[in-house]
Amino acid sequence: MESEETVTLDEVRRGGRCAAEFENLGASTTDMMADLSLVERRNALSEEYLTSRNVALEKFASWSDQEQVDFVKTLIGRMCHAQHGQIDAFLKPILQRDFITLLPMNVAEIILSQVEARWLRCCERVSRSWRRVVAHRMLWRKLIERKVRTDPVWRGIAEKRAWMRFIFISKECAHSLIYREKGWDDEASEKLRGSLESIEVQHTFYRDLYPIMEKDIEALERNWQLGNHVLSRINCHSEQSKGVYCLQYDDEKIVSGLRDNTIKIWRRDNLQCAQTLRGHTGSVLCLQYDDHVIISGSSDTTVRVWDVSTGEELHTLIHHAEAVLHLRFQNGMMVTCSKDRSIAVWDMVTPKEINLRRILVGHRAAVNVVDFDQTYIVSASGDRTIKVWSADTCEFVRTLNGHKRGIACLQYRDRLVVSGSSDNTIRLWDIELGACLAF
Repeated sequence: MESEETVTLDEVRRGGRCAAEFENLGASTTDMMADLSLVERRNALSEEYLTSRNVALEKFASWSDQEQVDFVKTLIGRMCHAQHGQIDAFLKPILQRDFITLLPMNVAEIILSQVEARWLRCCERVSRSWRRVVAHRMLWRKLIERKVRTDPVWRGIAEKRAWMRFIFISKECAHSLIYREKGWDDEASEKLRGSLESIEVQHTFYRDLYPIMEKDIEALERNWQLGNHVLSRINCHSEQSKGVYCLQYDDEKIVSGLRDNTIKIWRRDNLQCAQTLRGHTGSVLCLQYDDHVIISGSSDTTVRVWDVSTGEELHTLIHHAEAVLHLRFQNGMMVTCSKDRSIAVWDMVTPKEINLRRILVGHRAAVNVVDFDQTYIVSASGDRTIKVWSADTCEFVRTLNGHKRGIACLQYRDRLVVSGSSDNTIRLWDIELGACLAF
């Protein structure tokens, strides 16, 4: 009898397109099939039946998937309600396995970390095992970190609200900061370090923080859509002339380049002028600053370097033959462009030691804007073209054609370029393919 039953199970495994799936149902299903064999032995199924069943299974295996399903549907339709109950009890463990619980926790974490917030909240309610993965692996914190890392709006809100200090840190640091935020003294919180209670407190903190950040972002987006704002004005008029050509700002200051040849630094808290930088003999057309220097370009054809803290002029670069229209610098490299149709690439050793590396020539009109990263330099001109150059060798790579009039502005990030033109269009380009994706 036992040999007959073994042959039967082997026949099932060999037959049909679903055999591989049947084989891979896992240990729990294998146990279930063993239980089925025990039931057969207990019920003392006849030799005649088992022989007939083998013949039927061989025929079943020769049919297509659709034919097999149709046969089973017909068979089930002829059964009574009690038999349906037995089949249901047999199928449930196969169809309703908790795969998250069966997986190693690190694999379960990888799966659940891919879901968005509303589904992560649902996952917590599935079972204690699912909630344990979400809590112990800090998936709410990791979701916030992923948003902040990939979305500038999330990053801006995190910085504005001082939430950055709670993310991109270790569990140990998070423990101390969160308990301190809740008013616990260090001695009391130290006793709970590494405990299940600490994990739960951190989990709850980040789970509650996510909707707070989301609500702030929704309010910000709603303000932009509806035009809700508080308008504050800074009077930049001077005795000689008026006009602001460029600016950059942060949470503490606004740095502006004016038509009256000066750079003015304004305080964000009271909008008063904190400092005026004088040195240019023409309008300040472009500028950029970091934690150390302000670099400005002017219609007087010069590029000047200033100390961002003291306002002292550190260096003057005399190279371009006409107005310097735009500049960008980062990681020891600077690129400037001019009305003289050229682009200059500079190596920044120190603020006082800046050396010309290469002059890029190719545009047929003023070069209005440049941008770059470690791979490419991108320039746009009044000649209607965008040109791409190698950031490493400064060699020409390709031209992006499409605009019908001069290009006034451009931004480049990753492999995408966005450009705006006097032809009243904005175009999105793939820099690697050299193709316009949308306009």
